[in-house]
Amino acid sequence: MIKKAVILILIIFIGLCTYCYKSNNKETINELTLYGNIEIRQIDLSFLAGGQIKELKKEEGDTVQKDELIATLDSRDYESEYEKASAEVDRTLAIKEDALSKYQRNKNLGKAGAVSEQDVETLFNNKNRTSAEYKIAQANKAYAKNQLDYTKLYAPEDGIIMVRVVEPGSNVAKGQPVYTMAKTNPVWVRAYVNETDLGNIKYGQEVNVYTDTTNPNTGKRREYKGQIGYISPVAEFTPKTVQSTDTRTNLVYRIRVYINDIDEYLRQGMPVTIKINLISKDNQENNADGNN
Repeated sequence: MIKKAVILILIIFIGLCTYCYKSNNKETINELTLYGNIEIRQIDLSFLAGGQIKELKKEEGDTVQKDELIATLDSRDYESEYEKASAEVDRTLAIKEDALSKYQRNKNLGKAGAVSEQDVETLFNNKNRTSAEYKIAQANKAYAKNQLDYTKLYAPEDGIIMVRVVEPGSNVAKGQPVYTMAKTNPVWVRAYVNETDLGNIKYGQEVNVYTDTTNPNTGKRREYKGQIGYISPVAEFTPKTVQSTDTRTNLVYRIRVYINDIDEYLRQGMPVTIKINLISKDNQENNADGNN
């Protein structure tokens, strides 16, 4: 009697193990798991003119808005150059108008013979020369104004200051980085998919992205919604930095998953797990109808 009971228990145990294995295997087939890293576009911010830094308004970790003033150079020399260029415009304008007035007064006199043709020609050439000098002065003023404007550094996009490279009082050259800024949008995950799974994913396919960090409010890993936005047409060997369940020598295809619900907890290079449901919505609805 005891032996029959033991055999019955073993049969039940084996049946449960078989059922669990099949269930887990079915879930594995229906869901694709990938591993990747967060990538955020970064920008090196610099002045378009050289000089001594007067003020840096942002610290590392500060958020910035597009077109927000974030740094300034000592602009005294540039202001002087602009004032000088402005005065040169006024001076050349007066000379230009005087030359034009003289030419117009003597033009008709030259036709009447009261003034020699050579003098009229000289006045005509002088009018053209002073007009050209005035245009040069205007161009120099515009250049000086641009140089003065370049002493102010504005944020090109919304973002977060990642690195503050220099400090006030430092002398910087044109194009030398002052800040490194990370854009808050877009944020994506760089991941790799095996060739055997490539035919199961498509552009715009919705995915779930999980970080390794536990949300203290829910007690679960932080979850984000995203979609596949890029699939490389060229295969490559699995990068050494990528953790894969298969051998590292397999050929894989790089994909990019754009995250929709971005927040401040996503960091550059953060490892994440991607879950992709391979069953289409139509098949899910058909299966649900069949079960009913």
